[in-house]
Amino acid sequence: MVLELSPLFCWSSRHVIVNFVVDNSYLLLYYVDMYIATIPNRNSPPAILLRQAYRENGKVKNRTLANLSHWQSARIEALRRALRGEFDHASRSAEPTLGPIFGLLYVLKQIADGLGITAALSNTTLGKLALFLVLARLPHQGSRLSAVRWAEDHAVNEVLGLTSFDEDDLYAALDDLCTRQEKIERALYRRYQSRRGAQPPRLFLYDVTSSYLEGEKNELGEFGYGRDGKRGKLQIVIGLLTDPAGEPLAVRVFKGNTSDPTTVADQVKIIKEKFQVQELVFVGDRGMVKSKGKQALAQAGLRYITALTDPQIRGLLSTGTLQLGLFHEQICEVEGHGVRYVLRKNDAEAAREQHRLEDKLEKLEGKIAARNELVKNKPRCQPEAGQRKLQGWAAQHKLKDLVELKLDGRTLVLERHQAAIEKSLELAGCYVVTTDVLKPNMSAQEVHDSYVSLQKVERDFRAMKTGLLEVRPLFLRKESRTRGHVFCCMLALKLSREMERRLQKQFGTTDSNPHAITLRDALASLGSLCLLQYKIDEKTTVTKLPQPSANQTKILAALGVTLPAKM
Repeated sequence: MVLELSPLFCWSSRHVIVNFVVDNSYLLLYYVDMYIATIPNRNSPPAILLRQAYRENGKVKNRTLANLSHWQSARIEALRRALRGEFDHASRSAEPTLGPIFGLLYVLKQIADGLGITAALSNTTLGKLALFLVLARLPHQGSRLSAVRWAEDHAVNEVLGLTSFDEDDLYAALDDLCTRQEKIERALYRRYQSRRGAQPPRLFLYDVTSSYLEGEKNELGEFGYGRDGKRGKLQIVIGLLTDPAGEPLAVRVFKGNTSDPTTVADQVKIIKEKFQVQELVFVGDRGMVKSKGKQALAQAGLRYITALTDPQIRGLLSTGTLQLGLFHEQICEVEGHGVRYVLRKNDAEAAREQHRLEDKLEKLEGKIAARNELVKNKPRCQPEAGQRKLQGWAAQHKLKDLVELKLDGRTLVLERHQAAIEKSLELAGCYVVTTDVLKPNMSAQEVHDSYVSLQKVERDFRAMKTGLLEVRPLFLRKESRTRGHVFCCMLALKLSREMERRLQKQFGTTDSNPHAITLRDALASLGSLCLLQYKIDEKTTVTKLPQPSANQTKILAALGVTLPAKM
């Protein structure tokens, strides 16, 4: 009697058809509770046995059905998979159809779980909807309505446990995010503290930006100093608070006409009251930590690091507190009236500023030459009109005090004020970082480097505004939803930073490795990992998760995410 196995013809994970060949006749028997056992042999290869578990007098026993040691490893693995149920219904199912995209949302959620974002948002329906908005912000930017359409192609139910929802549900989630923002920020800060140890960060970086609005009905929208270059559009002001590495900790939204210094008090309140930090150094951009901001920090017992504006530097030069000769490539420190000034000149930036000025002057001379040629060829052309037009161009490009446009008959003549030009360039590349941190607590180099760290906040803003997340333009009206949307983008920023960190640790950056896998590459690749659906009958559909491709496997390993064994 010969024993043959047909592992691909199984009808459940506990039953496999076994063929016994007796006198060239096949007997089909069904065995239950079968498994493959690997039995070690001392100096020989291990024995591979097909066994069955059964009960006798209430006790679980095992019997060996066949010795599979002579089988090839591929056949053994196929049988093992069959016994696990991976081929259930395979013989009776039709061709598989593509189901929803699974890999993208699943990976994003696993990383959000690790950062504590999922727990902080809660397991309620509104919490799950908020998590969906955070996760969807990375691969898909747009309105709430477009997010609903996007969800139709993704495994939202399988990953997040969300069934059908519409844009009104997502608007309600934004309202809920706004209401619980401070509670969520505190929970994430505690998680952040547990990752880095008991000590709070020594420095807090803070910067502001603006974002324009679509429409005229936003409750926070006002006209103000626009950084987006969008004229005639209402805007909001966004303040982002981070740790020294640029890790986002809190975000606040202000009306569009709010000046930068007046936003500092809110950040002091977050640090002191919400995060319970008693001693820290607040790092803010030039022009932000002015008298009101310094007063708020002093009342809270906090220190500051900021930079001086050009008029402030010139004022100190006029009083003799600073001297031009102190600006060098190497930093220099000066003390005055209880304040420390750290001076430096960036020669490369000075050369760029001089080149930009020369470029403007050359363009102006070119425009003057073109205008003179026009006046020469057209007797009715008025040279005074050209003079007014070019004077306006010079004022727009901040050349008004450096040059003078005169008329010599019908010819425009440009006169450079060389002394004014030299004075405008004397501070080119020069900057002054100022602080009230005591010398024993922080060296001049540390003060300088701390201020330079603000570039990390600027990078976060770029990611939020024009990069991966695209917080703008905003199609919202209510204040609560505007705040909830910006907070949602901040949480997505935390997620994107963590994914970038893991990918760069494994693959490096495109600067060092042209073939490095970026975050956008990873999102695109995972977006093709779909579920497969097998229709067994009118009422039964089996869902399978296929094996990821080689590239997807590399990405999953770099991100530290393991796909589920089965759905």
